[in-house]
Amino acid sequence: MSYGLVQASYVAASILFILALGGLSNQEKAKRAIWYGIIGMAIAVAATVLGPQVHSYWLLIITVAIGAVGGAMLAKRVEMTEMPQLVAMLHSFVGLAAVFIGINSEISPSPEMAQYMALVAENPNSGVVVDAQLGALIAIHQVEIFLGVFIGAVTFTGSIVAFLKLSGKINGKALILPVRHTWNLIGLGASFVLLILFMNGAGMWALVPMLLIAFAIGAHLVAAIGGADMPVVVSMLNSYSGWAAAATGFMLGNDLLIVTGALVGSSGAILSYIMCEAMNRQFLSVILGGFGGPAGPAMEIEGEQVAIDADGVAAALEEADSIIIVPGYGMAVAQAQQSVSELTKRLRAQGKEVRFGIHPVAGRLPGHMNVLLAEAKVPYDYVLEMDEINDDFPETDVVIVIGSNDIVNPAAQEDPNSPIAGMPVLEVWKAKQVFVSKRGQGTGYSGIENPLFFKENTRMFYGDAKASVDALLQRIS
Repeated sequence: MSYGLVQASYVAASILFILALGGLSNQEKAKRAIWYGIIGMAIAVAATVLGPQVHSYWLLIITVAIGAVGGAMLAKRVEMTEMPQLVAMLHSFVGLAAVFIGINSEISPSPEMAQYMALVAENPNSGVVVDAQLGALIAIHQVEIFLGVFIGAVTFTGSIVAFLKLSGKINGKALILPVRHTWNLIGLGASFVLLILFMNGAGMWALVPMLLIAFAIGAHLVAAIGGADMPVVVSMLNSYSGWAAAATGFMLGNDLLIVTGALVGSSGAILSYIMCEAMNRQFLSVILGGFGGPAGPAMEIEGEQVAIDADGVAAALEEADSIIIVPGYGMAVAQAQQSVSELTKRLRAQGKEVRFGIHPVAGRLPGHMNVLLAEAKVPYDYVLEMDEINDDFPETDVVIVIGSNDIVNPAAQEDPNSPIAGMPVLEVWKAKQVFVSKRGQGTGYSGIENPLFFKENTRMFYGDAKASVDALLQRIS
């Protein structure tokens, strides 16, 4: 395949990626948008493999086969509840790839750099004056290498820490080190000094120390973010991986990587900003780390948690006219979405108004609950965002909270010392009755106590979410 045909294929793939990204903003168009992305990626891979720059086809076939088999095995084994961890791990692969490509670009110089080195080698003592354009290209390429390795390293270790937090292998609480921002600034300052040295011929002696510093910065930034902000972290790392891919595209002179990386990086940054707005967080502060921890002594909670059984919940549902279901990560863990969908059908068949309230950061991944409900074939018009449904709670007879904590926590409005103070939440406590489906009396992933569980109009429906909803199905025809 000629170079011109490869570039034309890259343009076609870029257009398909843009159409895919645009289509995902609409639920009805999402399936078609996914196919745009699949076809675009197929064109991109085919054009790259068949391009004039590829020579070792046997090695390429082996690596592609390993990746394809590994991806297929993961896709079959990973449950929906583990999707946030998988996404974080995939981000780490992008970051590590950027690191390897950057190091390889330094070890095996670009043609422009090789030309300059050859000139110097031929005239070591004559003070060769390099053409201005060639010198600029060399300087730009060095910056591309340095930034690509730096962003990739931050993405790699940050994603690994996010994976460990999401999977519960390390504590989800924010790791707040003394003068943590000072350490970050020192790391950035040292990296800038190493960049100057790198552009003045230090080579790997500057690149390797920067790599270690970037590894530490990435791990520290994510470790300093608490569990309440992990959905933003996943989105933020998605943005980092995009910019790492774009930097890799500049290093390789690959226009498709540049466009695709810019799409991923910018969309991830925009999504992170939107989520920060939904959580009343400062975007820059979340990026710098240190959120998700307590700001002072927590407000004392009075009262006790009152339990209720399936008969009591079923009786309340039979009498109710308007019902709102608020799903959270607990529904995903219990894989209760199909049972919840069936419950919705039965209640709707009785003429009751049943809707779903979705918080922008419900679950541990942006859009996590929307995907689960779509998988269970819950009609799109039953599912409303927080801003659309929050004003309806005072007129709602029954709210069922399934495995949610922070997104329905009144402490966000009542306790200025809460880690989620000021965060907009679903105001479920304003409904006439609230039933919380929860495994036990724990504080959940983020470790924040919820005053909702102690309010007079709240009853705790303890047990596995799927088993609890199935018990309701036995009592509601």
